[in-house]
Formats: sequence, structure tokens, C-alpha cells
Amino acid sequence: MPAAPILTVAEMAACDASAIAAGVPGIALMRRAGEAVAQAIRARFTPRPIVVLCGPGKNGGDGYVAASALQAAGWPVRVGAARSEPSGDAAEARAGWSGPVAALTSEGLEGAGVVVDALFGAGLARPLDSGLQHLLRCAEASPAALVAVDLPSGLSGDTGRPLGWAPRAELTVTFHAKKLAHVLEPGRSLCGEVVVADIGLAGPAVCTLFENTPELWASSFPWPGVEAHKAERGRLLVVSGGPWSTGAARLAARAGLRVGAGLVTLASPLDALASNAAHLEAVMLKPFDTDLDLADLAETADAAVIGPAAGVQDTTAHNVFALAESGAALVVDADALTVFRDDPAELFRILDRDDVLTPHPGEFDRIFPGLLAREAERVTAARSASRKAGAVVILKGSDTVIAAPDGRAAVNGNGAPWLATAGSGDVLAGLVGGLLAQGMDSFQAACAAVFIHGEAGRRFGPGLIAEDLPGLVPGVLARLRAGAVPSR
Repeated sequence: MPAAPILTVAEMAACDASAIAAGVPGIALMRRAGEAVAQAIRARFTPRPIVVLCGPGKNGGDGYVAASALQAAGWPVRVGAARSEPSGDAAEARAGWSGPVAALTSEGLEGAGVVVDALFGAGLARPLDSGLQHLLRCAEASPAALVAVDLPSGLSGDTGRPLGWAPRAELTVTFHAKKLAHVLEPGRSLCGEVVVADIGLAGPAVCTLFENTPELWASSFPWPGVEAHKAERGRLLVVSGGPWSTGAARLAARAGLRVGAGLVTLASPLDALASNAAHLEAVMLKPFDTDLDLADLAETADAAVIGPAAGVQDTTAHNVFALAESGAALVVDADALTVFRDDPAELFRILDRDDVLTPHPGEFDRIFPGLLAREAERVTAARSASRKAGAVVILKGSDTVIAAPDGRAAVNGNGAPWLATAGSGDVLAGLVGGLLAQGMDSFQAACAAVFIHGEAGRRFGPGLIAEDLPGLVPGVLARLRAGAVPSR
């Protein structure tokens, strides 16, 4: 199965237009879409009274087709429609509906078990008027399940943000591919379960934005061969903080080892050696006193992680510079990002495309000031940051975005709220480092690490702490190897 693209509203419109230009009638596409909506509803609900709210455009046309298909299947269906008459394919779809059409009123929702929002789709560019807002608020508050066609009406397809207000659906049925609003918050949460229906469209010739699923990177995952040797599976160096700040780096080191790096070394300041030695087993321990010592340790490393509890101090900056000279692929996290907040260009100057930055939104704003606020959504912000830094950027969050300097980007969808716990990000940095050490492409390594991290958190559930995460990685890897991890 190929990687799943994420399309902009314009890209989706171009796919529609291309199919029509190739000879597929627009009404045929509309019938496929409406029938897909009906099929998704029938697969999830038993027959019950259903109200379909139809707008004046193509979204409303999909609604009329869905209403006809459900009625033909024996469901009791009522249709409410906007006053303005539909045109084109939507008018033909309305003509195919054999039942009455009522005005859009909250009274028309009474007794419904399912309400279908087919008012407006992803292309809406203005807020809903007060009457439609009231109607959808009543639908949202009612006992009925709310099902959205393409998107909940009022949600911007290209940003995932409400255009004033949008309802929360239980199910959203979209077509051909997800749009940005299906994967970026708050749109992702407002959409509920998202079903992508195949209506026979071809994708755009070039796509650079994808869902972060195993199909995106599985072919490059560094599974060891039968004759593998630990030295051939990659050498990872992780830099520890001071004597009172050692745990974060140990979490990263253990994660790197669990994800497959053959040899993992914790580089420890002299005054933290005893603390680290008391807690390490398979992870090796090496002392360093100066940035020159650290550079010597990094000479044989394939990848290095620096930042977890490193301290926001000049020493950390000097250590980053030393690692950058080594040739190892860098994972720059936490304090190693914040230490450059007064001069981020100094950090960008020493990075290359093999390096990975792992900021949460606060750290992102420190090294890319104002970028998140200026851009329309997180994908554009992460792409801009990656180009500016000349490195892969993981913009962490419930809708983590991974971006590469060449424009490739992915949005992760399997994150879990249980990952919002101290030390979770340190584990992610170690997973990225462990995959980089094994020679995986930096963008793909970042995507794989984010997915594995999310899957581990999702499978564990409530009560998760960061110390649990490295031990969960083998189970996720086993399921990935067996092809048993659900990707979409």
C-alpha cells in the first residue's frame, strides 16, 4: 500500500477537474461520493431516522445522493435544504431525491438518530451565518450522531481551524485523500473518525505531504540481517547533563539501544560519572571534561544526541559545536536548542540536512521566533523552519509535523495524550538517534521514530511514564515487522 497523501483544497479540486477533463462526468463522481457516505453510515449504525442537511453546492449534492441511497436501503430519511437552488451536478442530484425537501430548521432535527452535515465542504472560505450555526449547534447538542460530508461545516480545509465556529462530528467521510483539516488540530478532533472513500480519482503528479504511516518509511527501516554484528548496527553517542540532571540522557540512550543501535555510549561529565554508572548496564559509559574530549568520543559515532537536561549554558553550545565537527548525524533537543535562542543563526550555520531538531512549540518559538504565529498552520511553519535551519525539524505536539529541507513533510496521527509526561521527548530524541545511527535517511528516521513513539504511548495507555517507553519499543517493532500495526 502506498504512502497516504494529504492534499490542499486546491490540489483536491485539481484532482476533480483532471478526472472530469479525462471524461468522467461530474455527476458520476458525486454519485460515488454520496454512495460512499451512505455506505459508511450503514456500516456503523443500525437503521434509524436520519436527517440530511444539504447545502447549495457540491457538498449538498453528495448529501442528496446519500439520502437517496439510504432511503433505497430502507432507512427513514428526511432532507432539509438551503433556500438557494443548487445548480449543475448538485441540481441533478437533488432531482434524483424522491422525497420532500424541508427548510433548514432546528425543529426538523427532532427524532433523528443520525444527522448528516452536507452543508459545506473543505472549500468554505467564510464563517457560517448565525442561522446555520444555530442549526448545527442544535444538531451537535442532540442525541443524534453527527456525520460530516468531507468536513464539519465551518472548518477551513487548509488550516484545520474553524472559520469562527464548526461542530464536532462523530464521523467524517471524505474523498480520495485527507485534507490538512483532517490531520491538524483542532480540525482532527472536530472530525471524529475519518473515512477516506475511493471515488476513482488519480492523485497529483507530485505530492510532498503525507500521513506518517509505516508505508512512508517501512522499506528503508534498518532491520538487521542474519549475519549482523553490533558494530555494523550503528554507534550512537548520547551526551549527559550534570550530576543532578542525568536521567533524561539515560532515557534517550536506552531508547536508542531499544530501537536497534548496536553500540550506545553515554558521554558523561566527570562529576556525573558515579550517578550514571549506578544506572547503566548495556549502555556504555565514557567520561569527558571539555568539548575537545567530547569531540574525541564522537569520532567513531554515527549519530549523536545532545540536549536532554544538558543545561542552558555556554558549555552546551560548545558541545554542540564539537559534535557538529565530528561528522555524526546530530539530534539537537531541549536545552541544546534553547541555548541558541539569542542567536539561532549560529546553530543553523553548523547544521546539515542529516541533522534533526526536535522542538516542542515553546522551543520552536525560541529558535524560530514568531514563525508559528505568522504561518497559517503547523505544516507550513515546520517546512519554513526546516528550510531555514537546513535540517529536518520535528515540531512536536498532538499533531506532530516532520519536515525536511527539500519540502517533504508528514503529519503524525497516532499520538496519544499519555505521552504528555516528563521525559517523553527525551525518549523520542533517542529513538531518532538510534535510527540515524543505523543509517536511515534523516527524514524517514524522524518519521519512523515519531510513529514508534506514538504507537508505544497509544498501546500502553493511562499511567504511562517515560521510563516505560523504551521497554515498549520491542513490542511495536515486532508488530511492525509482522505487518500487524494498523497504519490508517
